[in-house]
Amino acid sequence: MEKKFVKAITARDVDFAKWYTDVVKEAELCDYSGVKGFMVYQPNGYAIWENIMNRLDKRFKDTGVSNVSLPLLIPESLLQKESEHVEGFAPEVAWVTHGGVERLEERLCVRPTSEVLFCDHWQKKIRSYRDLPKLYNQWCSVVRWEKTTRPFLRSREFLWQEGHTIHASKKEAMDRTLMMLDVYYDFVTEDLAIPLIKGRKTDSEKFAGAEATYTIEAMMHDGKALQSGTSHFFGDGFAKAFDVKFINKNNEYEYVNQTSWGFSTRIIGAIIMVHGDDSGLVLPPRIAPVQTMVIPISMNDEKVVNKANEILDRLNKAGIRANIDLSDKSAGWKFNSQELLGIPTRIEIGPKDLENDKVVVVRRDTREKVDVSLNDIEEKLPVILETMQKDMYNKAKKFLDSNIDVATNMEEMVKKFNSKRGFIKAMWCGNEECEDEIKFQTGGASSRCIPFDEEHLSDKCVCCGKPAKHMVIFGKSY
Repeated sequence: MEKKFVKAITARDVDFAKWYTDVVKEAELCDYSGVKGFMVYQPNGYAIWENIMNRLDKRFKDTGVSNVSLPLLIPESLLQKESEHVEGFAPEVAWVTHGGVERLEERLCVRPTSEVLFCDHWQKKIRSYRDLPKLYNQWCSVVRWEKTTRPFLRSREFLWQEGHTIHASKKEAMDRTLMMLDVYYDFVTEDLAIPLIKGRKTDSEKFAGAEATYTIEAMMHDGKALQSGTSHFFGDGFAKAFDVKFINKNNEYEYVNQTSWGFSTRIIGAIIMVHGDDSGLVLPPRIAPVQTMVIPISMNDEKVVNKANEILDRLNKAGIRANIDLSDKSAGWKFNSQELLGIPTRIEIGPKDLENDKVVVVRRDTREKVDVSLNDIEEKLPVILETMQKDMYNKAKKFLDSNIDVATNMEEMVKKFNSKRGFIKAMWCGNEECEDEIKFQTGGASSRCIPFDEEHLSDKCVCCGKPAKHMVIFGKSY
């Protein structure tokens, strides 16, 4: 039974795409619905998102952000006010044309994002510099009619948060743009144990309607990039389109400066692909819905079962998210189940452990076994969990660093993308034509970002040989 249970998951290095789908399915994270591209978030998957929401929301509020909720539908006339924004989203927009049996006088867009709704609201509310800044966020779902879909990574409806702020000055808006990027960076590295590259998107890759887009990019186990969060500086472009202005301290009218920033359920895909292994999920302790599973080895021994329940109660009172497996299945099946679900630790207790006044704590990431005194479990387990959190980050960071290469010409770049996984650093002249050529010759490698810690690798563009302006991280992506 134990062997068959593990075989349900394809090995990562045999077929990474199949492995990913197997993990999502076998761990019961999400499922397909009756509408193509729309997912059912099952309890195991949604519990991860709940923890992400709770921890990230606190970080937002610590910077002064308030939560709001805006409508799902956007009138077509409102959407059309910012032409660049509309053009960027037009292929992905879903439309409502009927209310009941009657055709609507004006089509309504199902929100792909909410910049125009916020602008419409602010245009009615903002009068003076005293009304600024406005720091808003909403947790919601959006719809984008993607052609190809994959669980968490790309679906037609997905869950996310979208932050929207307006400010009296460009500097204040830019400071907020970079502040929220740092909030994402700190959350993902500290709570999700995922190392990142932080930087600015090139103009061809920036958000539609933005003056600048900033991103955090993660590397998956197969070497592909996953854009994990973005923060956008809009300047006053949207404000002019929607006439959002205020009277400044000199009693003169000015347009507000705007930002937006978003983080979605695709990050669950990153958690799976960065940390998972051939046995299933490996969840970072800080974000895991259950941090430890108590497993009594002998269900027929009343003393063992009673002690296991006592340990569960003590751990929960100590603030550790614990559960217990009291099913009549074999111990091996229970171990496999705990590993598949990615629960960071399990606590094994049997008759001999009880005699020796101890339990065995097993780490999910390394399978290391640690004997812990029954009297010390509340103190020792948090230390084990925090050590595991740091070790998971260090392991992923080592993987990221070892899979970033350098190319100084196109022959080198094409050869490296064809022969190994990962990212390539290269110099770039700043022309979109070269980005397109790189993508064509490498079979899909795009510019991920111009990193903040830019290096000077050479004076020439990797593609055309003209003077280089920036170092860019290139990579194939999800």
